[in-house]
Amino acid sequence: MSAEKNKERGHLWFATAKTDLDAAFVLSDRKMFALACFHSQQAGEKAIKALSYSLGEDPWGHSIKKLIDNISGKKEEVALALKPVYRNAMVLDRYYIGTRYPDGLPDLTPDEAYGCEDAVEAVRYASDIIRVVQELLK
Repeated sequence: MSAEKNKERGHLWFATAKTDLDAAFVLSDRKMFALACFHSQQAGEKAIKALSYSLGEDPWGHSIKKLIDNISGKKEEVALALKPVYRNAMVLDRYYIGTRYPDGLPDLTPDEAYGCEDAVEAVRYASDIIRVVQELLK
């Protein structure tokens, strides 16, 4: 794929990441904390995939940490830029399964397991990732 196509694909993924972050804010305001956490995870995942596509990579998987590791192993300057949000990625990865399925956690539904503090943290962490990726996409 050409560099221009890679960049275009990256921008599409990044736009979708921002939409997921907007959804996370709305869901948090509506006290739908588990879904706010999930959409925060999705925002972070899609932002890192946007960066991967723009760099000519073909990202696979849903772990934000692993997606960052894949980029970092190939692009040292990008790895340095992503280092401040590496822990954010690990925390957001925890919200991929348990926030969506009634049997994803032992004896708790997602609505029982995730609260306001979780959603606030998740939205902040996703916002940080999006901010860093936006700078890298310039």
